[in-house]
Amino acid sequence: MSARSDITCAECTRADLVRAVAGRGLPSIEPGMPLPAGTGLTRRSFVAKSAGLALAVYGAGRLQLFDEGIANAASGPQGPILVSVFLQGGADALSLLYPDGDPLYHTLRTQLAVTGGTQFTEDPRLYWNPALAPLATLHDEGKVTVLPAVGYDHPDQSHFTSRHFWEVGATDPHLLTGWLGRYLDATGSPDNPLQGLSITGSLEPSLATTKVPVAAIDGPNQYTFGAQGVWGSVQNRMLDAMGALGSVHSKDPAFLTAANVTKQADRLRRQLLPFAGGTIKSPVPYPDGNDGFTTGLQGVAAMISAGLPLRCVALEASGSYDTHAGQTAALTPALTTTAASLFSFQRDLEARGIADRVLTLVWSEFGRRAQENGSGGTDHGAAGTAFLIGTRSTGTAVGEFPGLASLDPQGNLKATSDFRSVYCSLLEQWLKFDAERIIPGAGKFQRYTLVK
Repeated sequence: MSARSDITCAECTRADLVRAVAGRGLPSIEPGMPLPAGTGLTRRSFVAKSAGLALAVYGAGRLQLFDEGIANAASGPQGPILVSVFLQGGADALSLLYPDGDPLYHTLRTQLAVTGGTQFTEDPRLYWNPALAPLATLHDEGKVTVLPAVGYDHPDQSHFTSRHFWEVGATDPHLLTGWLGRYLDATGSPDNPLQGLSITGSLEPSLATTKVPVAAIDGPNQYTFGAQGVWGSVQNRMLDAMGALGSVHSKDPAFLTAANVTKQADRLRRQLLPFAGGTIKSPVPYPDGNDGFTTGLQGVAAMISAGLPLRCVALEASGSYDTHAGQTAALTPALTTTAASLFSFQRDLEARGIADRVLTLVWSEFGRRAQENGSGGTDHGAAGTAFLIGTRSTGTAVGEFPGLASLDPQGNLKATSDFRSVYCSLLEQWLKFDAERIIPGAGKFQRYTLVK
């Protein structure tokens, strides 16, 4: 492996580690590197008073109890939900949808050329990686929109910088709020941290806010119920009795207020019971094993079905996609787990009758160099591949595959769609919000038809 490969692999790891401690003090950052979105947000753990709901909350102005706010939000109208899935490390676009029909492909990829996949409907030059067969199935059903060459102009091949751009929704190294965080600041609630939920144990920078709280958990089963000094069957009877107070009728306004709060808190407790330290039950099978991404998606489907007031959710997919060496050995298992989990998640949403409320955006900070290197891998590139999954997705291709005869001067795939256009389109078509208020310079970006 070249020295350059060693540096960039270390940089990818560092980019992730720095974000893992955002809000709790950052290590030194090399000159010229952007500060991660969310820098400066304090991290506060809280326990919802009546439910014992343990979360790490970011962006709250002061430590407070959120159980009533969550319950109020849960009792409101059910809105659209956007799930963001990050493929960490720069996923190789030319392996996700490989251009077997391009005459230069096997010249540039003598070792790494993929074989055995099914043809991509919209472009006969492209074929699905066999590991992505579950996504190909969903695409055939009209449920996956594909962006085969998405990126931005003047691409930066630093993991740190390019990831930051995608997270904040702008090519601005000084912007410290996430694009979804700014959306929640404009539309969210000051007392519902579940409106923005990171299932990675720490703040996902795309959710970084300045005004409203967002939450992070290690996994969907990180919920417990308890009361100080009480446990076991006595605790359960006490909580059930408290919940019953919410159904008591009275003409006393003060009592009615207390009863209403108790009823809301009890509803939240019962909604969360299926996630309390045990296995989440799903109507469809998920991939075997204890993969955090798989269980995270499984939990998200269950939470939405239970009526929890989620609006924006962020996860990181299995595996690392920074494949400078041994790409085939690393890429195949990562894609297999990721695609199978996404397929199960979509089927789970459909089985629960909530699929029309959820879109899942799958993205990576950049693609890889078109020509393989001498270590059985690929180096940092420019345009990558993204997917938008859901029953409300248009299920087509957005932006054409540019071909390998028109690479940029560094040998990288040129972008034919812009990630900021994707964000603007999702904000306006899915979340029904003015993109001009969220994405800097939104007026100059094209809008794609992403939602039907």
